[in-house]
Amino acid sequence: MKSILTLITCLTAILVSMSCKAKIDKIEESKLPNVVIIFTDDQGYADLSCFGGKHVYTPNIDKMASEGAKLTSFYVAAPLCTPSRAALMTGCYPRRISMEPPSSLVIDLPNVPQNKRFPVCLAGDGNGLNPDEITIAEIAKAAGYKTGIFGKWHLGDQPEFLPTKQGFDEFYGLPYSHDITPTHRRQEFFKFPSLPFLNGEKVIEMDPDADYLTRRITERAVKFIKENKDENFFLYVPHPMPHGPVAASQEIKKEYAQVLENGVNASSKIYETAIYEIDWSVGQILNTLKTLGIDENTLVLFTSDNGAVKNRKNSMQPLSGGKGSTLEGGMRMPTVIRWPEKIKPGIEIDELLTTMDMLPTFANLVGVSLTKDRKIDGKDILPVLTEGAKSPHEYFFYSHWGTLEAVRWKDWKLRVVNDKIALYNLKNDISEQHNIKNQYPEIVAQLKEVMKNFETEIDANARPVGHVNNPKPLSVN
Repeated sequence: MKSILTLITCLTAILVSMSCKAKIDKIEESKLPNVVIIFTDDQGYADLSCFGGKHVYTPNIDKMASEGAKLTSFYVAAPLCTPSRAALMTGCYPRRISMEPPSSLVIDLPNVPQNKRFPVCLAGDGNGLNPDEITIAEIAKAAGYKTGIFGKWHLGDQPEFLPTKQGFDEFYGLPYSHDITPTHRRQEFFKFPSLPFLNGEKVIEMDPDADYLTRRITERAVKFIKENKDENFFLYVPHPMPHGPVAASQEIKKEYAQVLENGVNASSKIYETAIYEIDWSVGQILNTLKTLGIDENTLVLFTSDNGAVKNRKNSMQPLSGGKGSTLEGGMRMPTVIRWPEKIKPGIEIDELLTTMDMLPTFANLVGVSLTKDRKIDGKDILPVLTEGAKSPHEYFFYSHWGTLEAVRWKDWKLRVVNDKIALYNLKNDISEQHNIKNQYPEIVAQLKEVMKNFETEIDANARPVGHVNNPKPLSVN
């Protein structure tokens, strides 16, 4: 199986390279933008100062917003880690690539239907992102970019699914969430092994200190930028924080204590401290780009993989819901994008955009023609970012645990959960508090039909998840 997947991956890379070569040759390499995607974990819509959060302090990201654009209707394709990341990497709804839910583990927990597979990849998981899929990193490599991922992968921990088999030259970090350890609160059910930390495809240590994950990842990302400053690079920084167990370095705790009121210990505000350290990380990356003189033509995107956990009420305001929900708080993300050469500073863009758009937008930027043998759900959003164009999306679909629950059309959102129907106008009711289905039956009927048609289409055209037999947890060799 491994040899077949490897052959398919190689052939795919060759085809992508051949399809884009003619266009790449016509573009001056010096004009191609560097790309940095910073992707946090479980960070809510209001968990940035520039998105209204009064409980957090994020000066570097606020400055990034003043020098770029705030994207206030920017969505991930799922309210959970693995399917959300799969969509970013492939430009596809997770169901289209069979990554929602992807895990091979059948659930046996209260209030969960029997035979329901777990929605995220776990330790020693037989399933992962299919190497036959074309990732944004493979697009970058086809265009001659150096590619690196430093942080949390969470798209399969088996050798066939690791980032270095999916288009990345370098990987330094975790194969999945840092709570997938023997200390997990449901360890009696999961029986997780120790947490591996990888450099490339090699496990270099077990059970890394969570307090220093953000700092170690940042230092490696900065090193990657410095080493590739004279070449085009694609850098992906998926931070494990502020996913629980929330942690931050001692250095940042001391620094953040100066921000807090006198006598308040940063450890008592560990969630806010972790976000402050993420902001520090963004500052380190942006300052490195500026110091090296390459920030003007570097596109930097900051966003999160899904909303915050539901007990963090301040984190989602003014949205409802959170992680694991198809309410806005689960899938609408606090997002900032900066590209001084192309994006006007200090603007706010409220057009419907998604993480799935990054792959086709980047492909267009670097002149890569996408293959015609597969459907990509993302759209090229460059005109929206640089010319004030309208969103290219007519509809956006919300799914959770493989179940289609909602659709957005313009300012309208229809949500159908357990046969309960709700219609909201997000422009007038961003908090989804007022169900107006009885006032607009024709819109309800239209959007129900749209959901039905989407369900039929995506089921008919879904591609297989990657799978290996006899998976084993990673450990130090």
